[in-house]
Amino acid sequence: MTPSYLQGDLAPVPDETDAHDLPVDGVLPAELTGRYFRNGPNPLPGQDPGHWFAGHGMLHGVRLRDGRAEWYRNRWTRTTSFTDDPLFLTDSGETDSGERDLAAVTANTSVIRHSERIFALVESGLPYEIGPELDTIGSCDFGGRLTTAMTAHPKEDPRTGELLFFGYGFAPPYLTYHRLSAGGELVESRQVEVPGPTMMHDFAITENHVVWLDLPVLFDMEVAMERRGLPYRWDDAYGARLGVMGRADGRVRWFDVDPCYVFHVGNAHEDAAGRVVLDAIRYTPRSFQGLWERISGGTGGVPGPAAPGDVRLGASLHRWTLDPESGIAKDEHLDDRATEFPTVNPARTGLPSRYLYTVAHNTIVKYDVETGASDVRETGGATGEAVFVPSGNARAEDDGWLMSIVTAGNDSSLRVLDAGTLESVATVRLPRRVPAGFHGSWFADS
Repeated sequence: MTPSYLQGDLAPVPDETDAHDLPVDGVLPAELTGRYFRNGPNPLPGQDPGHWFAGHGMLHGVRLRDGRAEWYRNRWTRTTSFTDDPLFLTDSGETDSGERDLAAVTANTSVIRHSERIFALVESGLPYEIGPELDTIGSCDFGGRLTTAMTAHPKEDPRTGELLFFGYGFAPPYLTYHRLSAGGELVESRQVEVPGPTMMHDFAITENHVVWLDLPVLFDMEVAMERRGLPYRWDDAYGARLGVMGRADGRVRWFDVDPCYVFHVGNAHEDAAGRVVLDAIRYTPRSFQGLWERISGGTGGVPGPAAPGDVRLGASLHRWTLDPESGIAKDEHLDDRATEFPTVNPARTGLPSRYLYTVAHNTIVKYDVETGASDVRETGGATGEAVFVPSGNARAEDDGWLMSIVTAGNDSSLRVLDAGTLESVATVRLPRRVPAGFHGSWFADS
């Protein structure tokens, strides 16, 4: 029986292809001259990686220039796990010596640009540099200075141009903070004490702080030895806490919170009282269990399926307000809608922001987190992360566009929406179905 993560919207494509002069419905703004890249897992034909998250990374790219869609192409990222052993090195991601090979990864989660270099990322290893035509240049350790894995969700500080990120490990040090200069040099690495090997997928920054998510999904060697896929399990005994670390001094203040999990944060900022406000997509233990069962083919680390029809089965938008003075964490549930992949205007990363964009199965949702209002745009298909692209002459935070790949059956398209109104601007019809994936980015021409 074909597992759920190899069927339907998740089913991989079997090859690489190129197409030129793509048909466009509507009018592409001439200002949108650059490349849209989207990353996601795509096992080779005949492979079963054991989990949706574990397939080899494939990039899908669309080149826009002066109101035209010049090309589409897709390419597997040539990591060493892809080129040396397409059937995967081991189920646990370990080499025979027991040490992690940080270059033997899937690079299947996100794609970013920093200091004019493009990187495909996955949290279990080194970044892989990618060329503008989607060719793989090779793994990168920033001159030998990066000795840990690199998160797939680094944060570029819009004030300084620095890239802040972290790596988590299966053995001590469990968590290491890193900082790249605006020019791409690794200038700081700092260990952060946490009790165990949590699956820390994302984090947040503010003007003066880093926000850590130390939550109860842990690496487990027994799970790794028992089955293929991802070796993590929910552990009630671990507890759940958020950490606020000073960027200048590295001191961390921890806040206990109700058990939950967060794959993706929306944004964080410091309010007028000096408190840290974090907006994120929060899974309850039950909703995390339901997701993990679906994307691991029923081999999740938590016993029993989630109840069908549970309105909280999906994750939803949540806010924590963390007061470093009092040590109090305030919870605020912002919406019951099941949603994921939050994005903001990148110019507001770590700063107060009014608008947050998320996606559900066939909708894009725009939240006004100041008023609590939301707007919904139906897309008619499985909808990928909505990437915000600011207008060059922006007069407001939401002055720009959203880009998302939408797949309906065997048809996929790159949708361009007005970020202010969610009205359709243009649709680029792609030559093939694009499987559901993870994260994308827009790289404007320099």
